[in-house]
Amino acid sequence: MIGTVQTLMTGLIDYAGLFPPAKLGMNDAVTNFARDLGGTDAFALSKFICLASRLEELSEQGRVLMPGTYATSGYREMALQTDPWSISVVGDLPLEETLDAIDAFNARHETEEQGLAKVRALEIRGTDSQQIDAAIEAIPEDLPAFIEIPLDVDFRGMIAALAGNPGIGAKVRCGGVEAGMIPPSDRLAAFIHACGASDVPFKATAGLHHPVRGEQDLTYDKSPPRAVMHGYLNVFIGASIARVKRLTAERISEILEETDPGVFRLEEDLAGWRDWSIDRTQFARCRESFCLGYGSCSFTEPLEDLRALGHL
Repeated sequence: MIGTVQTLMTGLIDYAGLFPPAKLGMNDAVTNFARDLGGTDAFALSKFICLASRLEELSEQGRVLMPGTYATSGYREMALQTDPWSISVVGDLPLEETLDAIDAFNARHETEEQGLAKVRALEIRGTDSQQIDAAIEAIPEDLPAFIEIPLDVDFRGMIAALAGNPGIGAKVRCGGVEAGMIPPSDRLAAFIHACGASDVPFKATAGLHHPVRGEQDLTYDKSPPRAVMHGYLNVFIGASIARVKRLTAERISEILEETDPGVFRLEEDLAGWRDWSIDRTQFARCRESFCLGYGSCSFTEPLEDLRALGHL
C-alpha cells in the first residue's frame, strides 16, 4: 500500500450502520462491524457509532461478538480481535442521562464475561456558544467529545468556544438522504477554515461514501434520489493542505468542488491536489490532530471506490 494512502485511511471510518440510509437493525450492524474488524481492511475501521438510547441493545446483541466472549459464543471466526470494541455515542438523550448510560455501558463491558468494549467518544449537537460552554463543563475530561456545528448560521463563535479544550472537537454534517441536507462547498470550506484558525480538530459525518465529489444515489431505494455529494479525498486532503499551507476558505472551496480523481495525488511520501502538496509527515500530523475521521453507514463502499481508483 502506498504510504500516504495508509496515512489517509488508517482509522478513518467510524461505522454508522444503524443510521440512514443503511438504517440496519442492531444485529446486522454489529455482525458487520465484527466481520470488518477481522477483515483485511480493518486498518481503516475505527469506532462503532451508537445512540445513547440504544446502548443497552448494543450490549445485548453485540456481547457475543465482542472480544472475551467469542471462545464460547460460536462466532469465533468473526471475532478473533482481542482489543475492546471502541464505541462512539451519539447523545440523543439529555446530556446527564447520556453520560449515565455511557458509565453503565463501560462498567458492564470492563470484563471478558460481558464482552470487552468501551465508549471512547461522545457526539452531541451544538446550538450556541453558551450551550457549548455548559456541555464542555459537564463532559468528563477523559471522554473525548465532538460538538456538531450547524452550517446554516454564523458558526465562528461556536467553533471559537471549542478552542483551548483538549479532547473537544467539532463535528460537521456533509450530507444526508435528501439533496437539501448536503451543505454548499463554501459553507463546508468556511467550517474547515474556522477550525484551522481556532486550532480545533474535527470529524465529519454523513454523505462521504465516495472518494471524490460527484453525482451519486442518496439512498439504497430502487429509485433513489440523486445529488452531487462531497468526496472524502476532497475533505481530508483539502483540510490537510489547508492546515499546513494556511489556505483561504475560497481555496478550500475549490478543492471541495473538484470532480477529477486524477488531480488528487497519493504518492509514497506526498499527498496533494493539483499544484498543492504536503509530505507524508505533515499529512500524518493533520490526520492525527486536525481532520480526524468520519462516520459512514457503509464501510465497504468507501474502500471499493478507492480500489476502483487504483489506490488500494
